[in-house]
Amino acid sequence: MTRVAHISSVHQRNDTRIYLKQCSSLAAAGYDVYLIVADGQGDAEIGDVKILDIGLPKGRLQRMLISPGRLLKRALQIKATIYHLHDPELIPIGLRLRSAGKHVVFDSHEDVPQQLLSKPYLGPLSRRVLSSVFSVFERFTCRKFDAIVAATPFIRDKFLKINPRTVNINNYPMQGELSAESDEGEARTKVCYIGGIEAIRGAREIIRAMESVRSGTRLELAGSFSDSALRAEIRQYEGWGQVDECGVVDRAGVRAILGRSLAGLVTFLSAPNHIDAQPNKMFEYMSAGVPVIASHFPLWREIVEGNACGVCVDPSQPHEIAAAIDFFAENPDQVKIMGANGRRAVLDRYNWAMEEAKLLNLYESLS
Repeated sequence: MTRVAHISSVHQRNDTRIYLKQCSSLAAAGYDVYLIVADGQGDAEIGDVKILDIGLPKGRLQRMLISPGRLLKRALQIKATIYHLHDPELIPIGLRLRSAGKHVVFDSHEDVPQQLLSKPYLGPLSRRVLSSVFSVFERFTCRKFDAIVAATPFIRDKFLKINPRTVNINNYPMQGELSAESDEGEARTKVCYIGGIEAIRGAREIIRAMESVRSGTRLELAGSFSDSALRAEIRQYEGWGQVDECGVVDRAGVRAILGRSLAGLVTFLSAPNHIDAQPNKMFEYMSAGVPVIASHFPLWREIVEGNACGVCVDPSQPHEIAAAIDFFAENPDQVKIMGANGRRAVLDRYNWAMEEAKLLNLYESLS
C-alpha cells in the first residue's frame, strides 16, 4: 500500500479541499493517507486518514519560520512515498523532501504573486517587491517538483510554463453533500454568505446592502472575521440589524443554512487574485440549488449567467447587491428555476467526481 502525506501549516484538519476531498478520495482508493497539520488539536484518526499535529504556532512569524521545520521532521518520520504540500511557505521543505528521494507535489490553491498585491498589511511598494521576488522564487523552485496541482485553470496555465507536469484539479463540490430540502417554516426567506469574512471579500458592501433591501429579507452570515476591528466596524452599520451572525458552522450547519436561503452571496471585490478565481462557495451554492449573487467578473459571469443560475452585480455597489436580493425575494419562481439550473450544472460539469479522477490518475503515475 503506497503511503502518502498531505502537509499544511495553515489549513485546519477538516479543510474541505484537503481532507474532505483529496485525502478522503485517496484513502477510499486504497492509499495509506496521512495529513500533517499545525492546528493544535492533537493526533487523531478521522475515517481512514491519520492526522498528525505539530501544534498551533504563536502568530504568523512562528508559523512561517518554525512550523515548516517541525512539519518536515514529522513528515520524514512516517516515510511516505508521496508528499503533497498545500502552502507556499512549505516550498523549501518540499525541496528537502525531493533531495531525499521523495515524490513531491505542490498544490497551488492561490496565485500567490497576485495575492500579495492585495495584502492590506503591506504598503504599495512592499506588495510589488514581494510579488516580484516570490514570482522568481516560484519559477526557480517549482520546476524541481514531480508535479503541480492547480486549483483553477488560470493557475494551471501559469504553472505549465514552469513545470509541464501540472494538473488542474478544481475545488468543485461533492454531488449531493449539501443538498437539503427547505424547512417549510422558513422556506427561502433569507440570503446567505458563507466563508471567510474579509474587507476584500466585500464584507462592508454586503452589510451596507442590507440597509437598502426593501423586501425584509435577512442575511445569514456564516464564517469567521479576518480581524476583530472589521467586525466591530460593520456591527455599527444600520444594515447589521438585518443580519443573523452564525459564526463558523460545520457542514451540517452549512446544509441547513442553504436549505432556507433564496440566494447565496459571493460578491468579492475586484482584486488581482479574485478576477480569475473560482470560489468554492459559488459552486456549493449551485450544488444545493441556491441561486448565486456574484461579482461581475468575466469568468464569474460566464459561470453564473452562462448557466442561468443567478445574477452578477458590481460588488462595490451595495445598491446593486440589494436590488439582486429583492429580485429573488420577489420572484420565487426564478429562485426555483435558477436553483435547478445551478444544480444541473454541478451534476453535469462542476463536480468533485470528475476532479477526483484527475487526482487519482496523477497519483497512479507517481506511485
